[in-house]
Amino acid sequence: MGDKMATLTIDGNELQLPVYNGSEGPSVMDISSLYKDSGYFTYDPGFLSTASCESSITFIDGEKGILRYRGYDIDELAENCDYLSTCHLLLYGELPDAAQKEWFDRKMTLHTMAHEQLQFMMRGFPRRAHPMAIMVGAAASLSAFYHDSLDINDPEQRELAAFRMIAKMPTIAAMCYKYSIGQPFVYPDNDLGFAENFLHMMFATPCEKYKVSPILADAMDKILILHADHEQNASTSTVRLAGSSGANPFACVGAGIASLWGPAHGGANEAVINMLEEIENVKNIPEFIERAKDKNDPFRLMGFGHRVYKNYDPRAKVLRQTCKQVLEELGIKDEPLLDIAVELEKIALEDEYFVERKLYPNVDFYSGIIYKAMGIPASMYTVLFAIARTSGWVAQWKEMIEDPKQKIGRPRQLFTGPEGRHLDGSVIRKTA
Repeated sequence: MGDKMATLTIDGNELQLPVYNGSEGPSVMDISSLYKDSGYFTYDPGFLSTASCESSITFIDGEKGILRYRGYDIDELAENCDYLSTCHLLLYGELPDAAQKEWFDRKMTLHTMAHEQLQFMMRGFPRRAHPMAIMVGAAASLSAFYHDSLDINDPEQRELAAFRMIAKMPTIAAMCYKYSIGQPFVYPDNDLGFAENFLHMMFATPCEKYKVSPILADAMDKILILHADHEQNASTSTVRLAGSSGANPFACVGAGIASLWGPAHGGANEAVINMLEEIENVKNIPEFIERAKDKNDPFRLMGFGHRVYKNYDPRAKVLRQTCKQVLEELGIKDEPLLDIAVELEKIALEDEYFVERKLYPNVDFYSGIIYKAMGIPASMYTVLFAIARTSGWVAQWKEMIEDPKQKIGRPRQLFTGPEGRHLDGSVIRKTA
């Protein structure tokens, strides 16, 4: 039974619902037997008050601005660890020691190559196709190439699939970018670190050497860490729901990428740049600030506030400093969009309207500026999100598969359509 019991009275009957306490966060009422015992379902659009699973991976306290992976605060991880160490933490529950890190990093490096035939699938897309459209297909198609890691009941195959997805995602993402601009694909370089290798595949060409700036590589690594997992968000829930049917992990991640593509989810940092382009000039900012304050105006400032965080987004605190380092490293001083972004940040941190409503710049605001400064096109922003989030998706999928209590997902509904009827217009008589 639970830590205590809650009593629910329906139609004069009292039902006892177990209450469970987590290590942190709100307690939960177990309603799994509610329909069987009462004939009622619960109604919770968006599942905002429903815990869909038990998890030990990521904890968020939106009121306090806390994000932790396996108990570690996100700013501490971003400051002291690299992305692959964070992947190890998400997958196995602990940060690697020196020997484990050497093994893990090497193992991951050996899986960075994408199957050579994958390029032919990409060439079936128009050059102008959105990179996320290609990513959805490419990720799911990995199941066609790697038949030796599709058995979800085999722990070794699950681990192999995890390595393949995390390691190959940057390669596939860079291929999407190169294809869109008509440049040849650049193969992974096993002498480079994870983030460094991605930037090299993005910007190197066969005819000219490209040296990745350590500051830019560090910034990209931090972005990957900060986006690696975020509890039971839309895309993670999609991966879990797809996985609950027994689908192979590549298909599940493909489904997650499709969910991430939505502008209310992973597309937010792309929306930030679109907003800056709409504002166009620093002198136009006051007008748009007033529009943002007007409830009757459809214009909204993108990259401010967060659905979960009612305090300063803990990831934004890290990227704010990183953003300044990137701009300084690149010597950017006369970029109009970045000038607008800097001024908007200043206003949001000082204007009483924003401070009262806790509409602080969020992680999408700063990551969008960093990508823009690096020369990464807006269409690739959500793709970079997918690279980072793959480790979280895989960890969540792995946890779900290994959970003896997991069942195939099957949400219920409140049906409001027509009652039963015949083709002749008569009503189907209800049975008792």
